[in-house]
Amino acid sequence: MERFLIAPDSFKGSMSSIEICDIIRSVILEHIPNAFVEVLPIADGGEGTVDCFMACIDGERIGVNVTGPDFKNVFAEYCVVEDGNTAVIELAAAAGLTLARKPNPATTTTYGVGELIRDAAKRGVKRIILGLGGSATNDAGTGLAAALGVKFFNKAGNEFIPVGGTLSEISGFDTLPAKKLLCDIEIIALCDVVNPLYGKSGAAHVFARQKGADDKTVEMLDTQLGSFTDLVLR
Repeated sequence: MERFLIAPDSFKGSMSSIEICDIIRSVILEHIPNAFVEVLPIADGGEGTVDCFMACIDGERIGVNVTGPDFKNVFAEYCVVEDGNTAVIELAAAAGLTLARKPNPATTTTYGVGELIRDAAKRGVKRIILGLGGSATNDAGTGLAAALGVKFFNKAGNEFIPVGGTLSEISGFDTLPAKKLLCDIEIIALCDVVNPLYGKSGAAHVFARQKGADDKTVEMLDTQLGSFTDLVLR
């Protein structure tokens, strides 16, 4: 008996890894009816991560209306796996590139991802597995943090939600509300890159063009990330 293992990632914006598995499996069996075909859909932390977990582990799918990358309402799903203590959330479900009507990493937000985390926290989970791939954003996670209760202030002392193009406007922040919400929760981030936050091999220079940025915007975003890093270190 011939044996096959099918283990693809998704085709971004086209087909999920599960759909790809089904197609390849059906074609193999069409030509080799007695073949043993095992499918293992995989993901890199981007879109399809939750589906891959659900294909391997029993759990409950949770749907929530949240803020999308363009600050418009979107419907996003995450899952709580069978032990009831672990939630799997993918950033792409709420801030993914495929959700952005007019991709622009200078103006998009991760706020909706924080809303998913907050929903899971209120359900009493003790562990959150967060997939970080496939985003339309370059906001250093400040939108996510704001949704969890972190308060960002500009030089005038006014609270605001930063985006990629306004990180340098942050003059201070208060993390206490978010710490209270997440104090008993372990968060595990799934990420398959090792780029620094800023610089020529940083987030903006390597990834912002695929999110809609031109060369001038890339330089601006990189400067914004550097400013944010300096603030955090201070």
